[in-house]
Amino acid sequence: MTQRQPDAAPGADPERGFLVAVLAPRSDSSAEMDEFGQLARTAGVDPVGTLVQSRVHPDRRTYVGKGKLEELKQAYGDAQAESLLVDDELSPPQQRTLENELSARVVDRTQLILDIFAQHARSAEGKLQVELAQLEYNLPRMRGLWQHLERVAGGAATAVGGGVGTRGPGEAQLETDRRLARRRIVLLKRRLEELRKQRETRRKARVQNEVPTVALAGYTNAGKSTLLNALTGAGVSVNNRLFETLDPTTRAFEHDGRRYLVTDTVGFIRRLPHQLVEGFAATLEETLLSDLVLQVVDASASDEEIEETMAAVNAVLTEIGADDLPRELVLNKVDALDALGRKRLANRFPGSVQVSAQTGEGLEELQGRIADRFADRFEPVRLLIPYEDGAKLNELYALGAPIEERSDLAEGVLVLARLPRRELRRFARYLVAEAEAPAASGA
Repeated sequence: MTQRQPDAAPGADPERGFLVAVLAPRSDSSAEMDEFGQLARTAGVDPVGTLVQSRVHPDRRTYVGKGKLEELKQAYGDAQAESLLVDDELSPPQQRTLENELSARVVDRTQLILDIFAQHARSAEGKLQVELAQLEYNLPRMRGLWQHLERVAGGAATAVGGGVGTRGPGEAQLETDRRLARRRIVLLKRRLEELRKQRETRRKARVQNEVPTVALAGYTNAGKSTLLNALTGAGVSVNNRLFETLDPTTRAFEHDGRRYLVTDTVGFIRRLPHQLVEGFAATLEETLLSDLVLQVVDASASDEEIEETMAAVNAVLTEIGADDLPRELVLNKVDALDALGRKRLANRFPGSVQVSAQTGEGLEELQGRIADRFADRFEPVRLLIPYEDGAKLNELYALGAPIEERSDLAEGVLVLARLPRRELRRFARYLVAEAEAPAASGA
């Protein structure tokens, strides 16, 4: 158990939060609490104390167990905290017990992450998804809001059969709240489904154009947004905070005349709440429907952290059905490593690409690796399109096919391009071999 005085900060003081966790024996409590502390700070809370209990399972009623609860009450009071943050998803009885025993506002891990998502969501769709996840999480916990009325109602019902002003108002308000929440959930799901259909329409256009799509996936703070900016000049926020980027951002880059779309997705963490795996379908769908996943790893982390964060990402990718997609491992932040450290990583992860999104090192190799993945998608062709068939030339440009050269000749327009393979039949009548191509007029 540790306590500290918060650092002085200009302006309004951040909320003082006390962190508590029940962790399995032999687990890495330091790494777990470091991450939980980062989550707290990202939510605008200053951790002023921590208490960790080592036990196989949390207590069903008190979470920390009766003996540890007394220690927690003392430490919480000494720290003059304003809220208790629990590194677990609490059951309603556990949350009520802690609130009653400590006379404190209790926020569990899922609530904390949902609060961070609510602060950081920028798009209309992202905000709808946050609200949906919050409602679905809070709906089964609404009884706690009317617990005091229910206790009064129960006593009154036994004594006098339910007196005026007791059972009725509490139960009516509780049912009203639940009904409103359910209606709102239905409305939000309907709106999100409409937005999903719009995304599907946009994706169909991408497929028609045969534009390769790449999704960035990785642990939060691995540098995905910085990498997106370095590859595409996207200008995405790269503040050093957890979940800095929530809404999917898609940008393009060109390599050797070919265009590629890259999407930055939400960063993963250990034990990502299931509500968010389901609720943030927009970001996760981009991963699921991409042609290639770049799994970005913080190469400057310790060996144990790399293993744990990769396991967390793999678990979520498996849950959404994206574990069988082609994947490239990208080791970011290698500028923080010496030559020996880089060699160790190369031996440990053969075939991976080492980059520094901050300095630009390795980006050209990464772009080349992406291009190689899609090399067989395009066929080099030479087309001679007569002037009277100018509409076909417009169709060629509409495909987004890389046009390498164009010459206006007497017979028509000679085009050297890389054509999507599935479009070869469509332009077959205009195909010419190099020996058959007319000589340029010199114009």
